[in-house]
Amino acid sequence: MEVTAAHWVYLAGVVVIIAVMIMRKNVVVPAVAATFFTAWVFTGSLPTGLSSVFNASLVAASELFSIFLIIALITALLGSLRALEADKRMIMPFQRIMRNGSLAFVIVFAVTYVISLFFWPTPAVPLIGAILLPAAIRAGLPAMGAAMAMAIAGQGMALSSDYVIQVAPGLSAVSAGVDTGAVTDRAMLLSLITGGVAIVLVFIRVRGAIAAPSEAHLTRWENTAEDGTLHTAQNGGEGSADDTVLSEEAPARRAGADSGDGTVVGTGDEARHGDRVPTSGKDDAPTLSRVPAGDVTLQQGRIATRSKTFAILVPVMFAALVGYMLLGKFTGLVEETSGGDAAGLVGGTAALLLLAVTITSDGRGCLETSATHVVDGLVFAFKAMGIVIPIAGFFFIGNADFAGRIMSLSEDARAPGFLLDLVSRAQHAIPESPVVMGIGILLVGMATGLDGSGFSGLPLTGSLAGTMGSVSEVDIETLAAIGQMGSIWTGGGTLIAWSSLLAVAGFARVPVIELARRLFLPVVTGLTVATVAGVLLL
Repeated sequence: MEVTAAHWVYLAGVVVIIAVMIMRKNVVVPAVAATFFTAWVFTGSLPTGLSSVFNASLVAASELFSIFLIIALITALLGSLRALEADKRMIMPFQRIMRNGSLAFVIVFAVTYVISLFFWPTPAVPLIGAILLPAAIRAGLPAMGAAMAMAIAGQGMALSSDYVIQVAPGLSAVSAGVDTGAVTDRAMLLSLITGGVAIVLVFIRVRGAIAAPSEAHLTRWENTAEDGTLHTAQNGGEGSADDTVLSEEAPARRAGADSGDGTVVGTGDEARHGDRVPTSGKDDAPTLSRVPAGDVTLQQGRIATRSKTFAILVPVMFAALVGYMLLGKFTGLVEETSGGDAAGLVGGTAALLLLAVTITSDGRGCLETSATHVVDGLVFAFKAMGIVIPIAGFFFIGNADFAGRIMSLSEDARAPGFLLDLVSRAQHAIPESPVVMGIGILLVGMATGLDGSGFSGLPLTGSLAGTMGSVSEVDIETLAAIGQMGSIWTGGGTLIAWSSLLAVAGFARVPVIELARRLFLPVVTGLTVATVAGVLLL
């Protein structure tokens, strides 16, 4: 199709949205405005422009609702497990095997990854912070090292692949117009490469700071105060914030003496009763409660038996589910599940487990409590992902598969593909090198992740991947997965302090700016290696 004024309006909208993301502002208003002006200019009808704003969000919501639903069900299940204290019992056994700092590093990394893969990093962070982190500090692992392991495993590897819940690959695949399963597989491989490179580099750096196990490490870490100073009960003196940060020059200070930044809560009675850690740097970000190590107590009696049962049953069920999916993918023993089928299996399993947990724990009250958990899950899903709907709506109007429905074009009318037409127009200027194209998509993803979300940029990276892949020989699914890596590793987040990395720093009581700085080189190195490997091998 010939490039028209509407194409340039659409391009201007893309540029404005990227600029607003880089400025760390909300992009809903520019997305809605760009949708309106694009439709108005293309059709020449003001009423169509107005209705397109609504239709764009409606189409996006209909395409993405399965994603919202699975988030709601997983969150509801986690809420029921938390009420039964089964979530804590899942990971408490790992405390006993943390015999030294190196082993503690591996355990914190592995457990964070597994929990985040099934429940996302946000609920995993307080669990690790309350139960495993104190044991790791006692074993000699510096708090900064533990925080880096948690961030790479949860906010990085698990969230960027999102292999089980499949929210991220679902957004990327829908925007790119390809199968969700293919994007999911490539994202998993790329996340493993990125995380593998990053965690090895981090361990090499942390290894020299690991100290011998001692209760003194935990005592000093727990006394880390809100302003990054250490309050000494004996003489009332203070240590500076710089003294509490992991430092290669002072091994004696490194053992568990790490500080929090200004947003992290204090200690003592205040920490025990009102300790809240924000999940991101946004003003309206939800907060998570932090339980000091000494306060982690569990109910006893009959409730303990039920709690232990589900602490075993839930991981076993999800592990069996993943095994079933892998069996279908790599063998012919069972039918392969992908895309919506895989999401349906996860969501259905979560729903039935939710019912089982509430029936066991609440008896006759299960009807009310299960409904409450589902409502809480839906509220969380729309709070976490609702912003994506109008943004996706704008990028959907640039896709010929959705533009006709959004602008209410007649069935015989040819729907415009604004983004594809613009890329085709500039095709001669696009480097033919797959590596250059992959790095370009990665940089776009990292730029969109600067808003601190990680997910809001996926409609853009997915659309770009679908468009650029169609005019080149590079695999569309791989490009979509690369863009997903850049967006989520940056904004999900491991590279910026105003993302959910703030929660990791808060629970580990380390400065979030310092944490982001130390993660930058390992993560960017991993992303670069994964991108090159992806475009050359996949």
